[in-house]
Amino acid sequence: MSGIQLSGLVNGSFDWQSVVNQLISIDSTPITNLEAQETANNSQLAAFSQLSGDFTTLQNAATALQGDGVFNGVSASSDTANSSWTATAANGTAAGNYTIDVTNLATPAYLTGQSNIADPLSATSVVSGVTMATMPTSTAVTAGTFTVDGQTVTVALTDSLQDVFDKISAATNGNVTASYNPGTDGITLASGDGSQVVLGAGNDTSNFLSVMHLANNTTDSVSSSSPLGSVAMGATLANADLKTALTGQDSSGNGAFSINGVSFTYNTGTSSLATIMSQINNSTAGVTASFDPTDDRLILTNNSTGDVGIGVSDTSGNLMGALGLTTGSTFTHGQNAQFSINGGSTTASQSNVLAAAATGITGLSVTVNTLGSQTISVSPNTDAMTTAINGFISAYNTLQSDITSLTTISTGVTGTVSTSILSGNQEVPQWATDLRNLAFNAVSGVSGAITSLDQIGIGFSGTSNQLSVLDQTQLNNALSTEPTAVGAFFQNPTTGFAAEFNSFTANILQPTTGDLAVETAGLNQENADDATKISQLQIQLDAERTNLTNEFLAMQTAQSQAESDEEIINGLSGSSSSSSSSSSGSGSTTDATATDNGTALSSSDSSSSS
Repeated sequence: MSGIQLSGLVNGSFDWQSVVNQLISIDSTPITNLEAQETANNSQLAAFSQLSGDFTTLQNAATALQGDGVFNGVSASSDTANSSWTATAANGTAAGNYTIDVTNLATPAYLTGQSNIADPLSATSVVSGVTMATMPTSTAVTAGTFTVDGQTVTVALTDSLQDVFDKISAATNGNVTASYNPGTDGITLASGDGSQVVLGAGNDTSNFLSVMHLANNTTDSVSSSSPLGSVAMGATLANADLKTALTGQDSSGNGAFSINGVSFTYNTGTSSLATIMSQINNSTAGVTASFDPTDDRLILTNNSTGDVGIGVSDTSGNLMGALGLTTGSTFTHGQNAQFSINGGSTTASQSNVLAAAATGITGLSVTVNTLGSQTISVSPNTDAMTTAINGFISAYNTLQSDITSLTTISTGVTGTVSTSILSGNQEVPQWATDLRNLAFNAVSGVSGAITSLDQIGIGFSGTSNQLSVLDQTQLNNALSTEPTAVGAFFQNPTTGFAAEFNSFTANILQPTTGDLAVETAGLNQENADDATKISQLQIQLDAERTNLTNEFLAMQTAQSQAESDEEIINGLSGSSSSSSSSSSGSGSTTDATATDNGTALSSSDSSSSS
């Protein structure tokens, strides 16, 4: 048993797990190779994704070249520095210089209502009941002081108008007297000694004199320059202090009127003049209503300029009449703009926006706000053309650069060959060649004089795939003097430069049948197949690892049992040797004893006996 050598499995000196790992690692080589291929495929997929983005950008740039307004777009500007006129020109407006001489600006028509539509401050000359706080003037009186003939008069909001009259008399020792005339709805200040009445001082704190429309006139008598009573804008119509009573409404106070054919309704108990004006201004009547507090009147102004009328009528009730818009009103005609172009005959326009209908120049619109003459220049919008062309060149060059970097094969000074992600692909370099041919070749089927890029100063530098503007002056001249021919070259819908690139990129980018889709589909399928193989191989490796592990564990168990048996055998062997030695000792004694007894035994006998 001592010849059995299995102790290494049991005591750990033999690392069988490492042996298993090494065996599995060796057998994992196919998986490693497949995973490396998958990594390479993913790098190619990323490269194709990058190229897909480049092709999309190029397609968009080609589409931009075909946009409306790129080569037929124009710009309009005035030759006058810091001009307040504004000019715009639509695509296709004939280029040229247009001198516009404005001799009259358009103004709106307006309807001025009758003045003094409000009740006077008082029906009589007695004004002891008219207080500062409630007096229906257009502006409220403020408490404070004012000056008459150099004397200070203090007014409080609790004072009546008569109280103020008395204070004026007291301050001037009776020389200046004040009175109210209900017929004129005004105040008169008169000097008793015939001297000039002097009003106001720099330190006055009350606005009484201005609210009463009183101002110096270098005489001995000063009267209000206009009636003092004013309509209460925020009060209901029934309480708005209108001079003319509201009549003709139904029993609930409802009435109606129309302006320029647009109908409005109101209620004398709930509507105010402020709300009526708001309704008018927010309607489609085409007018703006405003209130003149100085003359206590309503004004309707046309929102549009020109000699256009304003129609106002009461439908039920007499509100428009009470506001002085149907009787006693004054209509002021609007004026049309008067202008001439390039010294031609004078033309009229209802608006200060001189559009094609007035100018006769298709697409040109000039907004004028001052009299005088200015020259409007209409020229090709070369900025839009340049932007579109440069955008295409940039997109083209980016795609060519990426194709080059992804497919380049280079040799170092030591002869070392370096490859790129798509170096082994034959299709991608062909795309670069096809793109260069498209850009280099002349375009057929165009009607203009421009048939190739080199005719507008654009081309390749040497053998490079990069486009550039080789002659900026040639390009600028072509864009400014031959925009139609350049546009035909780029924009012919079937054979034009942009159409050719659009068609090429569309084929490359087709979702399922395009070149990019085919390339990526093949790589994705290969990855899917490799993933299946890896999964199957991994199952086999897992089974192999399990089998190897089980075998070594069985060997370990067998060795452990063998070593245990060996220990038992060794134990039994030791015990037998001990018994044999003990028996030999007893024989000697016996032998001696036998000798003493006269009986002789041989050692072999003794041994045999043992």
